[in-house]
Amino acid sequence: MNFEISTYGDSGSDTLLIQMVDDHDLEVIEKEAALIRELSGGQNFCLKAVKVKSWSHDLSPWPAPAVFGNEGFGDGAAQTLLFLQDEVLSNLPKNSASAISRVYIGGYSLAGLFALWAGYQTDCFDGIAAASPSIWFPGFLEYMRNNRIRTEAVYLSLGDREEKTKNPLMSQVGNAIRDAETILKKEGKECILEWNKGNHFKQPDLRTAKAFAWLMNR
Repeated sequence: MNFEISTYGDSGSDTLLIQMVDDHDLEVIEKEAALIRELSGGQNFCLKAVKVKSWSHDLSPWPAPAVFGNEGFGDGAAQTLLFLQDEVLSNLPKNSASAISRVYIGGYSLAGLFALWAGYQTDCFDGIAAASPSIWFPGFLEYMRNNRIRTEAVYLSLGDREEKTKNPLMSQVGNAIRDAETILKKEGKECILEWNKGNHFKQPDLRTAKAFAWLMNR
């Protein structure tokens, strides 16, 4: 498995941000990077944007039926995380002059769900930036109840109109993310749930930037 990796920001920074992206994300990624810098008070960071080949397969923790159209969800998340560990995290500088001190993983929509799931698989992430995550994903909330996340800080957000949809599965996203916040806080994690104006498709670059900046500003 091989993904395309693009680097933004300061490649020598000790703060690494990892974001799974598609073509639409890449169209606004430079704007997002500028927003992260602005919202973090001018902090330096290195953003690794990792482009997936199949959004609904590469970012899904387990198979699930299609929500729109005919394409269902696969179970490629484990292989995607393995790629990140082998090709991104294992190649980080180890010497004291340029060593990475903070690693955050995040993303928007299904990439946000993947980031959350990844936080349950490994302790190598210092925080999770889940902007408008697809937390309605079948079985995921139950997975959160039965497992413990292995990071100390989680940012969650949702648009205030995202749960106002006729799709019966996706209409549960509001209740699901409220429950997720409760679960994480009961575990003693530093967690925030921020509500944004608009539906799922409004300002994903700004919402993701706010997520990463919150982690960096802690």
